[in-house]
Amino acid sequence: MLLRLLRAFALFFHSALTIPRIALHPQYGCAKVTMANRGPLRFGTLGAARITPKALIKPVREVPETALVAVAARDRKRAQEFAAEYGIPRVHATYQDVIEDPEVDVIYNPLPNSLHCEWTIAALRAGKDVLCEKPLASNAAEARRMAEVAKETGRFLGEAFHYRYHPLAERVREIIKGNTLGRLLYLEGNFSVPEPPTTHRYDWNLAGGATMDLGSYPLHMLREFSGLMPRIIKASSKTIPNNIDLTMEVDLEMTGGVPARMKCSMAQDALRDSMFVAKGDSGELTVINPVAPHQGNQITLKTADGVKQETIAGDTTYTYQLRAFVAQILGGKTFPTNGAESVINMRVIDDVYRAAGLPPRGT
Repeated sequence: MLLRLLRAFALFFHSALTIPRIALHPQYGCAKVTMANRGPLRFGTLGAARITPKALIKPVREVPETALVAVAARDRKRAQEFAAEYGIPRVHATYQDVIEDPEVDVIYNPLPNSLHCEWTIAALRAGKDVLCEKPLASNAAEARRMAEVAKETGRFLGEAFHYRYHPLAERVREIIKGNTLGRLLYLEGNFSVPEPPTTHRYDWNLAGGATMDLGSYPLHMLREFSGLMPRIIKASSKTIPNNIDLTMEVDLEMTGGVPARMKCSMAQDALRDSMFVAKGDSGELTVINPVAPHQGNQITLKTADGVKQETIAGDTTYTYQLRAFVAQILGGKTFPTNGAESVINMRVIDDVYRAAGLPPRGT
C-alpha cells in the first residue's frame, strides 16, 4: 500500500513540474509557453529524411530547451532504425499519429516539397507549431494557404532558411545596409551542387527542380541582404523530361532599378559553388559560402581603403536557426522566415519558372 502511494505521489509531482503556464503570445495572439514553467519544447519529425540529422537532431543536442520525442516514416522499419540510431523514444505508424501525439509540441516537416502543404496544414490544425523545410511549398498558392491556416489557428509556421540565422548573414546585411558599398549597382547569387538523379529533386510529382532546391537560397538572399524586391526580367534553363530544371539562370531587376542575377545547377557536371556578390559605387562585397558558412566562409570587401578579408566563426546554421525558432515559440521574439514572408519567396520562384517557359511546381 505504501509503495503504491509513493508511486502515485511521484507521478503527481512529475506532472505538476511539467504542466506549462500558458501566456498570450505578444506578436501572434497565440499561446506562448514560458520555459521557466515547463519542460523542453518537444519536436516530432515526419519521415527519416537525409537532412534531419544535421538540421534537427544535432541542433537539439545543442539547445537544451528542446527535445526530439517522436518520428514516423512511410516504412515503419526505416523509422524504427532511424529512431534507434538517433535515440528518438517513440516511433509512430503514420505521420498523422506524430501530429496527434499529445506529447509533441512542434512538427518538423522535411518531407519532399509536394508534401509540405498537406502535412503542415494538418499539423497546424492539430494545434502544433511547425518548422517546415524550404521551399515552404510547391508554389505560391500552397504557401498562401499554409500561411492563412497558421493565422486562423494561431499557430506559428516557420520556413527553415537556416543560412539566415548565422552571424555571417548578419554581417552581410550590416555591410550592405550600412552604406559601406554606397549606392547598389549590382547583385548576384549562385548555388550549385551536383545531385544524383535518384533523389526527389528529379521528380515532378514531388515538386522537384534545381530552382526549388538550390535556387531558392540565392533568390532569398537577393531580397534578404539588400532589402529590395525583385522583378524577373528573363530566365533560361536546361531541362529534362517532365519539366525538371537541371540548371537555371535568371536576370532580375531589384527595387530602384538595381540589376541582379541568379544561377543554380544540380547537373552531374556542376561545379560546387556557393557565392553572393554585391557591387556599389563605393565598394564591392564577395561572400564565399553564405549557404553553409559553418563549413568555411570568407568575406572580401573592396573599398577605397583597400581590400579586407574576414571569416565569421560560429555554430552551425541549423543550431542558430533552432535557437531562433525556440525564442519565437517560447519568448515571442521574431523568427523572420515565417509563413507570410515565405509566400513572397514562392511567388518569386513561380515567376522564375514562368519566365523560363516552365510551369510552377504542382500546377
